[in-house]
Amino acid sequence: MNIGQASQASGVSAKMIRYYEQIGLITPAMRTGNNYRTYGDQDIHNLRFIKRSRTLGFSLEETETLLKLWRDKGRESAAVKDIALAHIADLERKIAEMKGMVNTLSHLAHCCGGDNRPDCPILDDLAGTDTPVHPGTDIKVKR
Repeated sequence: MNIGQASQASGVSAKMIRYYEQIGLITPAMRTGNNYRTYGDQDIHNLRFIKRSRTLGFSLEETETLLKLWRDKGRESAAVKDIALAHIADLERKIAEMKGMVNTLSHLAHCCGGDNRPDCPILDDLAGTDTPVHPGTDIKVKR
């Protein structure tokens, strides 16, 4: 099948397929006499594997490692589990950071009068000023 068909069958855009070939994540496709790329069933399986891995948030480097482990029928599943657990820990760290952002922004939004006055604790925080969140108090936003 050609690159358009491979893209449709795998869910990976033609541009990304060419990129994955360029960086060596997948082997370059076979070429026809007129230099068109042709892909087989195994290529589609590899592309689907990559797509799923990327959808789960694995980096290109992690995806490459997982792809190599997937192809290695003599692998130990412990190696795969270690990668997955490390990725879970990274995702949990990112979730905690995002929750912290939500809490900070929620607090700032709560402290903002949202009225016609120009003072704004949200902008003060973004600017890094130490303006009190509550006028007339010493309560400041924690950074």
